[in-house]
Amino acid sequence: MTAAGPSVVACPNGPLLVRGDVEIRDEHGELVDPHRRTVALCRCGASAIRPFCDGSHKLVGFRTVRPERTPAVVYDDPAGP
Repeated sequence: MTAAGPSVVACPNGPLLVRGDVEIRDEHGELVDPHRRTVALCRCGASAIRPFCDGSHKLVGFRTVRPERTPAVVYDDPAGP
């Protein structure tokens, strides 16, 4: 049996939960040791321990927005318009 690969779950109004063996790098490209196999990564930008979440999203009122779904444009000609 093979182990499942890494997974990423976007928590509503919160962080990205990353599970599994992944490399995490800071804004300078330096490898960051998460010290565990499941980590919460900041999406709000307010965390004092970026790239990890410290719960600041609750204090700043971070809200995720679902992108507006727009219908796909279909062209009769494969070359486009």
